[in-house]
Amino acid sequence: MNYSYLWEYEYKDGRDEGVKDRPVAVVLVTQSDDGFDQVHVVPMTTRPPTRGQQAVEVPQAVRRQLGLSGERSWVIVTEWNRFTWPGYDIRPVRGREPSISHGFLPSGLFRQIRDALIAAAIGRPVDRDL
Repeated sequence: MNYSYLWEYEYKDGRDEGVKDRPVAVVLVTQSDDGFDQVHVVPMTTRPPTRGQQAVEVPQAVRRQLGLSGERSWVIVTEWNRFTWPGYDIRPVRGREPSISHGFLPSGLFRQIRDALIAAAIGRPVDRDL
């Protein structure tokens, strides 16, 4: 999915919207007490993970399949955003308008991301609905 991801440091700096639209991976959908779907997404980036960040590299074949840049890319698993579906920060994929989706992650890569998220045992997401 293409999304205006709000990094945790941006949130702590007082921003309420991400600086850049980027691909994200939907890793979990839950339901709120009032019955709305809550989507949990992790960011994809071409910047290598920094100290304190954990990430899973996206293989070149998957980047090509999703229509991403040829640059190396990572899914950061040490932070995420949560929002009520459909969120106001969802963006069309350039060149595929009106689609918001880059496509599906292969099941093996999704399991690798899921396992890395669980291993990272991170705390609270940046809640975009507040």
